[in-house]
Amino acid sequence: MAHPPEAPGAPDQPVPGPAERQRERRGWYMYDWANSVFMTSVITVFLGPYLTTIAEAGAGAGGRISVLGWSMDPTALYPYATSLSVLLQLILLPAVGAIADHTGRKREMLGGLAYLGAFATMGLYFVQGTGYLLGAGLFVLANLAFGASVVVYNAFLPEIATADERDDVSSRGWAMGYLGGALLLTVHLGLYLSHDSLGLEQAHAVRISMASAGVWWALFTLIPLARLRNRMRGGAAPVAFGDAAPGASATATVIASFGQLWRTLKSLRAYPGTLVFLLAYILFNDGVQTVIAFSATFADQALRLDQGVQIGAILMVQFVAFGGALLLGAVARRLGTKRTILGSLVVWVIVVGVAPLLQAGSAVQFFLLAFFIAIVLGGTQALSRSVFSHLIPRGKEAEYFGLYEISDKGSAFLGALTIGVALDATGGDYRLAILTLTVFFVVGFVILFFLNLPAAIRAAGNTPPEHV
Repeated sequence: MAHPPEAPGAPDQPVPGPAERQRERRGWYMYDWANSVFMTSVITVFLGPYLTTIAEAGAGAGGRISVLGWSMDPTALYPYATSLSVLLQLILLPAVGAIADHTGRKREMLGGLAYLGAFATMGLYFVQGTGYLLGAGLFVLANLAFGASVVVYNAFLPEIATADERDDVSSRGWAMGYLGGALLLTVHLGLYLSHDSLGLEQAHAVRISMASAGVWWALFTLIPLARLRNRMRGGAAPVAFGDAAPGASATATVIASFGQLWRTLKSLRAYPGTLVFLLAYILFNDGVQTVIAFSATFADQALRLDQGVQIGAILMVQFVAFGGALLLGAVARRLGTKRTILGSLVVWVIVVGVAPLLQAGSAVQFFLLAFFIAIVLGGTQALSRSVFSHLIPRGKEAEYFGLYEISDKGSAFLGALTIGVALDATGGDYRLAILTLTVFFVVGFVILFFLNLPAAIRAAGNTPPEHV
């Protein structure tokens, strides 16, 4: 079978010696440790319920709020803010990656984006009363900076690890993220549960927790900034990017980045199996990311569970998800990766379908649901990334994984938007709203089920692994 011609591969990144690689890796791991607390404590636990409460306090006589002249139900503010932040990521992440590659100043960009996000997160301390617009604005800024910083962070991986080392290095960074998030969340749980004995109001404890996540992010970012270093591609001057000549201005590079993205998307037509898998991934990952983002708000609004229960459940998820990923990896080695992903999607459909049936106030039921989410959470994403690596034509790894990263960061847009529209239409019924997410898992399952994965891998010029 003839394969479409492949573009020449990019020049190899200079890889330092073993001792220097080890030193840089230890710094690199610490950025996952640093930024994970934003996702764990702020997005997953505190911000959704808190921002919704602030918005409800600012509602007018009709029980609705106004955002730049747009009237909406207070419960829809957080989903709409999430959609906006993710939409901005979709637009800006290609430009961020292009500038990082073109200028070679990854360390400076990582620092700038990290501190922009960290200081915006610290600013959440000042969101109180009816300041829902300030809270939404700071969240959009922090989430945008978070996503952009992760793009730059990931770009360091080929520079600090050889091809054979990258799986291990990437996994260790992922593990450090779970550990860091769990550690600070434990502190936040203690603060929240003991706020009365500390003389703090509940809302004040929440604001301290969110702000301290920003402080943690800022402080531990110092370590990767001290250990990572910039490298030009091949040790040479900046290369041309798309239609931008070497040494072109930042504006020209940004414009060229969108042209390069368009060329990458067009090249996917030559690899329909890769395109089909990417479509399936965007859909079911949309469901995964939306469940993560709105689990605490669902527990608060639909189940009337206090934040002590929410934090405890999410803390449990941090530890179980790591073991769940290892478990699904073992299952994949026996049953095949595709079957394991499909099985995990069945579990996701069951979890989302059962969620609206949970009894209000039942912490035990919520913990059981969170446990099953944790089992499939890390494994679904880790195995999907593994499958996609086999579907990339040789010589186009960075280009296609850039597209994968955009899909990963941007895929939650539709899920959050769906939740927001459902809440707005039903007057804030979170049980019905969360049920709409089953569509993303079911459609993603169907697309993946009918994909001939071995044929798609061969079409990309690669050899299918034994247990695909």
